[in-house]
Amino acid sequence: MIWLTKKLEFPDIHKADESGLLAIGGDLSPERLLLAYKSGIFPWYNPNEIIQWWSPNPRFVLYPNKLKISKSTQKILNQEYFHFTENQCFSEVIFQCASIKRPGQRGTWITDEMFNAYCTLHELGLAKSVEVWKNNDLVGGFYGIDLHIVFCGESMFSKVSNSSKCGFTYFVQKHSHQYKLIDCQIHSSYLEQLGAEEISREKFKTFLECREIKNLHFNL
Repeated sequence: MIWLTKKLEFPDIHKADESGLLAIGGDLSPERLLLAYKSGIFPWYNPNEIIQWWSPNPRFVLYPNKLKISKSTQKILNQEYFHFTENQCFSEVIFQCASIKRPGQRGTWITDEMFNAYCTLHELGLAKSVEVWKNNDLVGGFYGIDLHIVFCGESMFSKVSNSSKCGFTYFVQKHSHQYKLIDCQIHSSYLEQLGAEEISREKFKTFLECREIKNLHFNL
């Protein structure tokens, strides 16, 4: 097991074990998180555990042009049943993602430390949210990391049937010319129905090696 130090670096992603676990320790500073996502790595751990860093193989992704839209979803979108916004209430979206009850899960991996770290990334322009509204009530949404040509999805929530699905569909369609890839991290049958698929970690890495991502930074 590779332990991180205070030095701002990660081991090569090919050193991850079969489950995708690459390293533990370190911190959730903006600098380290930016380096992680640019390297194909993300943090994921339970409350009261040491920080764990992952780079799974295969990687679960969605190519925007392969988005699958069901007839029922398209009908809801055509009827304008929901209203969508971006970056209007990031902290509330991540709070709802942490609070929503999920089948088979006890508690949440979005700890206070995670919450504060991603809110900071949002303030720095690296993290963004999508909100889904019905009658002025926030009923769904998701958040993730914006690497300009790759969007790394983190978590979503839904209080009304089809809200997060419609929000995701809206987002992918709207930004289909901007993002070459939507990173979904690990397999999900829910996202598979929307067109997500598995690719090798090596292929995923090639999307991160472009100039736009390598030169991505923010001023603290």
